[in-house]
Amino acid sequence: MARAEDIAGDRPLRLYLVAGEHSGDALGAKLIQGLRQLSERPLELAGVSGELMEAEGCPSLFPLSDVSVMSPLAILRQLPFLIQRINETAEAAIAYQPDVLVILDSPEFTHQVAKRVRRWAPHIPIIDYVSPTVWAWRPGRAKKMRRYIDHVLAILPFEPEVHERLGGPACSYVGHPLVERVNELETLDPSPLRDELGIDPDRKVLLVLPGSRRSEVQRLMEPFGQAIALLLEKIPDLQIVLPTVASVRDLVEEGIKTWPLQPRIVTGTENKFAAFKLADVALAASGTVTLELALSRTPMVVAYKVDPLAAYIRYIILVDMVAMANLILGRKAFPELLQYYCTPEALAEALLPLLQGGPELEEQKKALDEVIRLVTEKDEPPSIRAARIVLSYAEAQDAPSRADI
Repeated sequence: MARAEDIAGDRPLRLYLVAGEHSGDALGAKLIQGLRQLSERPLELAGVSGELMEAEGCPSLFPLSDVSVMSPLAILRQLPFLIQRINETAEAAIAYQPDVLVILDSPEFTHQVAKRVRRWAPHIPIIDYVSPTVWAWRPGRAKKMRRYIDHVLAILPFEPEVHERLGGPACSYVGHPLVERVNELETLDPSPLRDELGIDPDRKVLLVLPGSRRSEVQRLMEPFGQAIALLLEKIPDLQIVLPTVASVRDLVEEGIKTWPLQPRIVTGTENKFAAFKLADVALAASGTVTLELALSRTPMVVAYKVDPLAAYIRYIILVDMVAMANLILGRKAFPELLQYYCTPEALAEALLPLLQGGPELEEQKKALDEVIRLVTEKDEPPSIRAARIVLSYAEAQDAPSRADI
């Protein structure tokens, strides 16, 4: 007769992964790859995922676009539907009886799922991959997270100290899986995309990245287009490339109708990174893309606008920068034009010296080198470090004690 431990050792590890937007989908896909590399047992996967996680064998309960919202007004407008999706996700996670639940970024959605799972099934370990910005605003969230999060996987090096100081859950710095592409990006040849798009190598290329959320695109397309109009007065032969994703392509195509110069639109991850290499400068919505640009050594100006309610709520923000590349450096090396400062005039003024090759461009190149050095210091890849911690919970005989919470 087989021993119980032999039976447990033969069965697959069951993981439930919950993403809330494209950045979490990318994190989840790399995490799955790391888990497969480390685990001696097969994996069974389910959750809420996008196309990258689905390609790694994690089917989604519903389309990721259903919950990819951020601002308070957007959340309020869809609140009944979002609550339904939160409850559905929590119930599905519990019914799946995973060895571990991993929530991926997007705290507005994923943390609500985690709270319900902890309340209804306290035996399921819960890991949060990407810390909420407790160091920037609402620091009291850190201590509250201890009630429903067992471990935080941090992508910024200062976050473990912050959680310890604020009384948050156990927190380990693993880094961002994007850094695993540094060598690949260094050698990436963008010439096939240049030829496909008909890009003239002797003319400047501006990369425009208005975001992957519909609310981002809706707010940024107009000021971005007007900034381009101002730039064309100084650089009339400017070329524009705009990478986008399927979930917002309709908004992008509608928005560019009023632009004075039609951009070349590209889709797909590989084309996006090739476009980064083609570009002289990028105008980007704040987010993970600023780290992607930094790892591609693409100079940038960062912009963002939120709805008025979100702007009012965040008056208590505790830091003066939000771009991931700047946070890694600990200083504002890349201009951030946020909310009321996100005007066509300010955007054009920040972009022009970078396109014309002034001292600002040389300073950014040095900062880009520094970002890459800081994020590649560890020997083990981030996705492997993250997977190792997830497996330690999934393979544990008992979930970690929560008596001290």
